[in-house]
Amino acid sequence: MIKRTHLTALLAAGVIAVAGCGGDSKTKAADIPAGPAPEAPPAPKASTNLKDTKSKPTIPRPTGKPPTKLEVKDIVKGTGPPAKKGDQLSMNYVGVTFSTGTEFDASWDRGQPFDLALGQGDVIKGWDLGLVGIRKGGRRELTIPAKLAYGAQGRPPDIGPNEPLVFIVDALKVSGK
Repeated sequence: MIKRTHLTALLAAGVIAVAGCGGDSKTKAADIPAGPAPEAPPAPKASTNLKDTKSKPTIPRPTGKPPTKLEVKDIVKGTGPPAKKGDQLSMNYVGVTFSTGTEFDASWDRGQPFDLALGQGDVIKGWDLGLVGIRKGGRRELTIPAKLAYGAQGRPPDIGPNEPLVFIVDALKVSGK
């Protein structure tokens, strides 16, 4: 026999549903819990294989001295025409701070690429300069000095003042003007 307190708990949890046979019941189907809410999709798995452009990359913690100038390294070359100023780009990216290697942003986690017009000031200067020449399907690492990132003001709370940044950027689309 189920005690009343157990029955109430089971009803509230949606384990037991009550069906009516008619009558004047004021309970509607919308009043009965439908069960637990669906979970959000899991974040994409990160990959230490930096050539795997189908997976979110894990950026190794930066070492050495902070950069004084923009460093651009193609990990995967890509195909098609190289991006130039004014082109529309669709990108996936991960960004970390140089000093700690802490991830502060990733389009991969939102499940939606980031679109921009190259060289138009829509993004930090390190991106506008560092993405010139990337090709569709390419993966590029950008190590950006603070002056080409967020400078002396930083971008609190995630990016401190004068913080260099490291991005791995994947070109999903490169479209000419």
